[in-house]
Amino acid sequence: MHAITVNEPGGPEVLTWTEVADPEPGPGEVLIDVAASAVNRADLLQRQGLYPPPKGASDVIGLECSGTISKLGEGVTGWQVGDEVCALLAGGGYAEKVVVPAPQVLPIPTNVDVVTAAALPEVACTVWSNVVMDGRLKLGERILVHGGAGGIGTHAIQVAKALGATVAVTAGSDERLAKCRELGADITVNYKTQDFVEEVKNADVVLDNMGASYLGRNIDVLAPDGRLMIIGMQGGVKGELPIGKLLAKRASVMATGLRGRSVESKGAIVAQVREHLWPLIESGAVHPIVGEVVPMSDAAQAHRLLDNGDVFGKVLLRRER
Repeated sequence: MHAITVNEPGGPEVLTWTEVADPEPGPGEVLIDVAASAVNRADLLQRQGLYPPPKGASDVIGLECSGTISKLGEGVTGWQVGDEVCALLAGGGYAEKVVVPAPQVLPIPTNVDVVTAAALPEVACTVWSNVVMDGRLKLGERILVHGGAGGIGTHAIQVAKALGATVAVTAGSDERLAKCRELGADITVNYKTQDFVEEVKNADVVLDNMGASYLGRNIDVLAPDGRLMIIGMQGGVKGELPIGKLLAKRASVMATGLRGRSVESKGAIVAQVREHLWPLIESGAVHPIVGEVVPMSDAAQAHRLLDNGDVFGKVLLRRER
Protein backbone atom coordinates (compact mmCIF):
# COMPACT_ATOMS: atom_id res chain seq x y z
CA MET A 1 0.00 0.00 0.00
CA HIS A 2 0.93 3.68 -0.08
CA ALA A 3 1.14 5.88 3.00
CA ILE A 4 2.46 9.27 4.06
CA THR A 5 5.85 8.81 5.73
CA VAL A 6 8.15 11.20 7.60
CA ASN A 7 11.89 10.52 7.22
CA GLU A 8 12.91 13.30 9.56
CA PRO A 9 11.02 15.90 11.63
CA GLY A 10 10.34 19.19 9.93
CA GLY A 11 7.86 21.29 8.00
CA PRO A 12 5.06 20.06 5.75
CA GLU A 13 7.58 19.29 3.00
CA VAL A 14 8.84 16.21 4.93
CA LEU A 15 5.51 14.41 4.31
CA THR A 16 6.08 11.90 1.49
CA TRP A 17 3.65 9.53 -0.28
CA THR A 18 5.57 6.24 -0.44
CA GLU A 19 5.02 2.50 -0.70
CA VAL A 20 5.07 0.58 2.60
CA ALA A 21 4.13 -2.89 3.80
CA ASP A 22 0.42 -3.74 4.06
CA PRO A 23 -0.83 -4.04 7.66
CA GLU A 24 -2.55 -7.21 8.86
CA PRO A 25 -5.24 -7.29 11.56
CA GLY A 26 -4.44 -9.16 14.75
CA PRO A 27 -6.94 -10.67 17.18
CA GLY A 28 -9.73 -8.21 17.96
CA GLU A 29 -8.78 -5.90 15.10
CA VAL A 30 -10.20 -5.02 11.69
CA LEU A 31 -8.49 -3.91 8.49
CA ILE A 32 -10.03 -0.86 6.83
CA ASP A 33 -9.54 0.19 3.21
CA VAL A 34 -9.29 3.91 3.79
CA ALA A 35 -11.50 6.34 1.88
CA ALA A 36 -10.37 9.43 3.79
CA SER A 37 -8.53 10.64 6.85
CA ALA A 38 -8.46 14.03 8.57
CA VAL A 39 -5.81 16.46 9.78
CA ASN A 40 -5.59 17.27 13.49
CA ARG A 41 -3.32 19.60 15.47
CA ALA A 42 -1.64 16.54 16.97
CA ASP A 43 -0.60 15.50 13.45
CA LEU A 44 1.33 18.73 13.02
CA LEU A 45 3.17 18.09 16.28
CA GLN A 46 3.99 14.51 15.27
CA ARG A 47 5.35 15.73 11.95
CA GLN A 48 7.69 18.04 13.89
CA GLY A 49 8.88 15.21 16.13
CA LEU A 50 7.08 16.61 19.19
CA TYR A 51 4.31 14.01 19.63
CA PRO A 52 5.50 10.43 19.09
CA PRO A 53 2.88 7.68 18.73
CA PRO A 54 2.08 5.50 21.75
CA LYS A 55 3.99 2.26 22.15
CA GLY A 56 2.75 -0.29 19.64
CA ALA A 57 0.90 2.21 17.44
CA SER A 58 1.67 2.83 13.77
CA ASP A 59 4.27 5.53 13.14
CA VAL A 60 2.18 6.71 10.18
CA ILE A 61 0.40 9.96 11.08
CA GLY A 62 -3.41 10.04 11.31
CA LEU A 63 -5.83 9.76 14.24
CA GLU A 64 -9.05 8.99 12.38
CA CYS A 65 -10.31 7.57 9.12
CA SER A 66 -13.31 6.37 7.17
CA GLY A 67 -13.58 3.52 4.70
CA THR A 68 -14.66 -0.08 4.22
CA ILE A 69 -13.78 -3.11 6.34
CA SER A 70 -11.78 -5.52 4.16
CA LYS A 71 -10.65 -8.10 6.73
CA LEU A 72 -11.57 -9.23 10.24
CA GLY A 73 -9.07 -10.36 12.86
CA GLU A 74 -9.67 -13.39 15.02
CA GLY A 75 -12.54 -13.01 17.49
CA VAL A 76 -14.12 -9.90 15.97
CA THR A 77 -17.91 -9.85 16.15
CA GLY A 78 -20.48 -7.22 15.22
CA TRP A 79 -18.73 -6.23 11.98
CA GLN A 80 -18.57 -7.78 8.52
CA VAL A 81 -16.30 -7.41 5.51
CA GLY A 82 -17.85 -4.70 3.31
CA ASP A 83 -19.21 -2.57 6.18
CA GLU A 84 -18.64 1.15 5.66
CA VAL A 85 -17.23 2.59 8.87
CA CYS A 86 -15.23 5.35 10.47
CA ALA A 87 -12.74 4.83 13.26
CA LEU A 88 -10.74 6.46 16.05
CA LEU A 89 -7.04 5.61 15.63
CA ALA A 90 -3.84 5.79 17.64
CA GLY A 91 -2.06 6.30 14.31
CA GLY A 92 -1.95 5.10 10.73
CA GLY A 93 -4.72 7.16 9.11
CA TYR A 94 -2.67 8.75 6.32
CA ALA A 95 -2.58 5.50 4.34
CA GLU A 96 -4.54 3.33 1.93
CA LYS A 97 -5.13 0.71 4.64
CA VAL A 98 -5.15 0.80 8.42
CA VAL A 99 -5.61 -1.69 11.26
CA VAL A 100 -7.75 -0.65 14.23
CA PRO A 101 -9.13 -2.37 17.34
CA ALA A 102 -12.78 -3.27 16.74
CA PRO A 103 -14.06 -1.32 19.80
CA GLN A 104 -12.82 1.91 18.18
CA VAL A 105 -14.91 1.45 15.02
CA LEU A 106 -18.19 3.26 14.35
CA PRO A 107 -20.83 2.82 11.66
CA ILE A 108 -21.17 5.75 9.28
CA PRO A 109 -24.28 7.80 10.11
CA THR A 110 -27.02 7.24 7.55
CA ASN A 111 -26.98 10.84 6.26
CA VAL A 112 -23.18 11.19 5.94
CA ASP A 113 -21.10 10.05 2.94
CA VAL A 114 -18.05 7.86 3.42
CA VAL A 115 -15.47 10.61 2.76
CA THR A 116 -17.13 13.23 5.00
CA ALA A 117 -17.39 10.63 7.79
CA ALA A 118 -13.61 10.93 8.27
CA ALA A 119 -14.31 14.31 9.91
CA LEU A 120 -16.21 12.72 12.78
CA PRO A 121 -14.35 10.21 15.01
CA GLU A 122 -11.74 12.44 16.65
CA VAL A 123 -14.00 15.46 17.19
CA ALA A 124 -16.96 13.36 18.26
CA CYS A 125 -14.99 11.39 20.83
CA THR A 126 -13.08 14.44 22.07
CA VAL A 127 -16.17 16.61 22.49
CA TRP A 128 -18.43 13.94 23.95
CA SER A 129 -15.85 12.70 26.46
CA ASN A 130 -14.85 16.19 27.60
CA VAL A 131 -18.08 18.15 27.40
CA VAL A 132 -20.55 15.45 28.44
CA MET A 133 -18.84 12.51 30.14
CA ASP A 134 -16.25 14.47 32.17
CA GLY A 135 -17.50 18.07 31.84
CA ARG A 136 -21.08 17.05 32.76
CA LEU A 137 -22.67 19.84 30.71
CA LYS A 138 -26.38 20.04 31.46
CA LEU A 139 -29.49 21.67 30.04
CA GLY A 140 -29.47 25.40 30.76
CA GLU A 141 -25.75 25.68 31.55
CA ARG A 142 -23.24 27.91 29.76
CA ILE A 143 -20.18 26.60 27.90
CA LEU A 144 -17.22 28.57 26.55
CA VAL A 145 -15.51 26.93 23.57
CA HIS A 146 -12.11 28.30 22.64
CA GLY A 147 -11.20 27.92 18.98
CA GLY A 148 -14.82 27.86 17.89
CA ALA A 149 -13.96 27.87 14.18
CA GLY A 150 -11.81 24.71 14.24
CA GLY A 151 -12.79 21.08 13.92
CA ILE A 152 -13.36 20.57 17.64
CA GLY A 153 -15.01 23.96 18.07
CA THR A 154 -17.52 23.65 15.24
CA HIS A 155 -18.57 20.25 16.55
CA ALA A 156 -18.74 21.38 20.19
CA ILE A 157 -21.02 24.31 19.31
CA GLN A 158 -23.57 21.98 17.75
CA VAL A 159 -23.43 19.31 20.45
CA ALA A 160 -23.79 21.85 23.25
CA LYS A 161 -26.76 23.51 21.54
CA ALA A 162 -28.39 20.12 21.00
CA LEU A 163 -28.03 19.52 24.75
CA GLY A 164 -29.77 22.81 25.54
CA ALA A 165 -26.76 24.85 26.65
CA THR A 166 -25.90 28.49 26.01
CA VAL A 167 -22.77 28.51 23.86
CA ALA A 168 -20.00 31.12 23.87
CA VAL A 169 -17.02 30.88 21.52
CA THR A 170 -13.75 32.61 20.78
CA ALA A 171 -12.23 33.00 17.32
CA GLY A 172 -9.80 35.35 15.61
CA SER A 173 -11.99 37.18 13.08
CA ASP A 174 -15.50 38.55 12.78
CA GLU A 175 -16.05 36.44 9.66
CA ARG A 176 -15.24 33.22 11.51
CA LEU A 177 -17.43 34.29 14.44
CA ALA A 178 -20.33 34.91 12.06
CA LYS A 179 -20.03 31.30 10.85
CA CYS A 180 -19.99 30.14 14.47
CA ARG A 181 -23.26 32.00 15.03
CA GLU A 182 -24.72 30.18 12.03
CA LEU A 183 -23.93 26.92 13.82
CA GLY A 184 -25.74 28.10 16.94
CA ALA A 185 -23.23 30.06 19.03
CA ASP A 186 -25.03 32.55 21.28
CA ILE A 187 -22.06 34.66 22.42
CA THR A 188 -19.08 35.31 20.13
CA VAL A 189 -15.77 36.84 21.19
CA ASN A 190 -13.00 38.06 18.92
CA TYR A 191 -9.98 37.16 21.06
CA LYS A 192 -7.85 39.73 19.22
CA THR A 193 -10.04 42.68 20.24
CA GLN A 194 -12.18 41.50 23.18
CA ASP A 195 -11.67 39.99 26.64
CA PHE A 196 -13.57 36.71 26.89
CA VAL A 197 -13.79 37.00 30.69
CA GLU A 198 -15.75 40.24 30.40
CA GLU A 199 -17.87 39.07 27.48
CA VAL A 200 -18.83 35.62 28.74
CA LYS A 201 -18.82 35.60 32.57
CA ASN A 202 -19.87 32.53 34.59
CA ALA A 203 -19.17 29.63 32.24
CA ASP A 204 -20.13 26.29 33.75
CA VAL A 205 -17.79 24.46 31.35
CA VAL A 206 -14.77 25.79 29.45
CA LEU A 207 -13.37 23.68 26.60
CA ASP A 208 -9.82 24.96 26.19
CA ASN A 209 -7.28 24.26 23.45
CA MET A 210 -4.76 26.88 24.59
CA GLY A 211 -3.38 25.63 27.90
CA ALA A 212 -0.93 27.83 29.78
CA SER A 213 -1.63 31.25 28.23
CA TYR A 214 -5.35 31.08 29.07
CA LEU A 215 -5.12 29.28 32.42
CA GLY A 216 -5.65 32.23 34.76
CA ARG A 217 -8.41 33.84 32.71
CA ASN A 218 -10.16 30.49 32.25
CA ILE A 219 -10.37 30.23 36.04
CA ASP A 220 -11.68 33.80 36.17
CA VAL A 221 -14.48 33.06 33.68
CA LEU A 222 -15.68 29.92 35.48
CA ALA A 223 -18.97 29.98 37.36
CA PRO A 224 -19.19 28.48 40.86
CA ASP A 225 -18.72 24.70 40.55
CA GLY A 226 -17.36 25.28 37.02
CA ARG A 227 -15.29 22.75 35.10
CA LEU A 228 -12.25 23.66 33.00
CA MET A 229 -11.46 20.96 30.43
CA ILE A 230 -8.00 21.39 28.88
CA ILE A 231 -7.48 19.53 25.59
CA GLY A 232 -4.60 21.42 23.99
CA MET A 233 -1.37 23.35 24.55
CA GLN A 234 -1.34 25.87 21.71
CA GLY A 235 -0.63 28.61 24.27
CA GLY A 236 2.13 26.83 26.15
CA VAL A 237 2.63 24.01 28.63
CA LYS A 238 3.35 25.75 31.96
CA GLY A 239 1.15 28.26 33.75
CA GLU A 240 0.37 29.51 37.26
CA LEU A 241 -2.76 27.99 38.77
CA PRO A 242 -4.65 30.34 41.15
CA ILE A 243 -5.60 27.82 43.87
CA GLY A 244 -7.42 30.43 45.95
CA LYS A 245 -9.84 31.20 43.11
CA LEU A 246 -10.38 27.48 42.52
CA LEU A 247 -11.24 26.97 46.18
CA ALA A 248 -13.58 29.96 46.25
CA LYS A 249 -15.44 28.73 43.18
CA ARG A 250 -15.28 25.01 44.08
CA ALA A 251 -14.02 24.68 40.52
CA SER A 252 -12.19 21.80 38.89
CA VAL A 253 -9.49 21.59 36.24
CA MET A 254 -9.08 18.45 34.12
CA ALA A 255 -6.64 17.82 31.29
CA THR A 256 -7.43 14.94 28.96
CA GLY A 257 -6.21 13.27 25.79
CA LEU A 258 -7.53 10.47 23.62
CA ARG A 259 -4.53 9.00 21.86
CA GLY A 260 -2.76 7.46 24.84
CA ARG A 261 -5.85 5.81 26.34
CA SER A 262 -6.27 2.05 26.43
CA VAL A 263 -8.43 0.29 23.87
CA GLU A 264 -10.92 -0.36 26.66
CA SER A 265 -11.11 3.34 27.57
CA LYS A 266 -11.44 4.45 23.94
CA GLY A 267 -14.03 1.75 23.35
CA ALA A 268 -16.15 3.06 26.23
CA ILE A 269 -16.11 6.56 24.72
CA VAL A 270 -16.89 5.22 21.23
CA ALA A 271 -19.84 3.25 22.65
CA GLN A 272 -21.23 6.40 24.29
CA VAL A 273 -20.79 8.36 21.07
CA ARG A 274 -22.58 5.68 19.07
CA GLU A 275 -25.48 5.50 21.52
CA HIS A 276 -26.01 9.19 22.28
CA LEU A 277 -24.31 11.36 19.63
CA TRP A 278 -24.93 9.38 16.43
CA PRO A 279 -28.73 9.88 16.74
CA LEU A 280 -28.13 13.65 16.90
CA ILE A 281 -26.13 13.45 13.67
CA GLU A 282 -28.71 11.28 11.94
CA SER A 283 -31.46 13.70 12.97
CA GLY A 284 -29.53 16.63 11.50
CA ALA A 285 -29.06 18.41 14.85
CA VAL A 286 -25.30 17.94 14.50
CA HIS A 287 -23.40 17.63 11.24
CA PRO A 288 -19.72 17.42 10.25
CA ILE A 289 -18.14 20.69 9.15
CA VAL A 290 -15.55 20.24 6.40
CA GLY A 291 -13.57 23.25 5.22
CA GLU A 292 -11.20 21.64 2.72
CA VAL A 293 -10.70 18.25 1.06
CA VAL A 294 -7.19 17.54 -0.23
CA PRO A 295 -5.77 14.46 -2.00
CA MET A 296 -4.04 12.25 0.57
CA SER A 297 -0.81 12.24 -1.43
CA ASP A 298 -0.72 16.04 -0.96
CA ALA A 299 -0.84 15.88 2.83
CA ALA A 300 1.80 18.62 2.93
CA GLN A 301 -0.71 21.10 1.52
CA ALA A 302 -3.32 19.98 4.06
CA HIS A 303 -0.85 20.64 6.88
CA ARG A 304 -0.11 24.09 5.49
CA LEU A 305 -3.83 24.88 5.47
CA LEU A 306 -4.19 23.93 9.13
CA ASP A 307 -0.96 25.72 10.04
CA ASN A 308 -2.23 28.92 8.42
CA GLY A 309 -5.48 28.79 10.38
CA ASP A 310 -7.68 29.89 7.50
CA VAL A 311 -9.94 26.83 7.28
CA PHE A 312 -13.33 26.76 9.00
CA GLY A 313 -13.94 23.24 10.30
CA LYS A 314 -11.98 20.13 9.34
CA VAL A 315 -9.36 19.49 6.67
CA LEU A 316 -9.81 16.05 5.07
CA LEU A 317 -7.38 13.86 3.16
CA ARG A 318 -9.19 11.93 0.41
CA ARG A 319 -7.58 8.77 -0.90
CA GLU A 320 -7.27 8.79 -4.68
CA ARG A 321 -8.62 5.67 -6.35
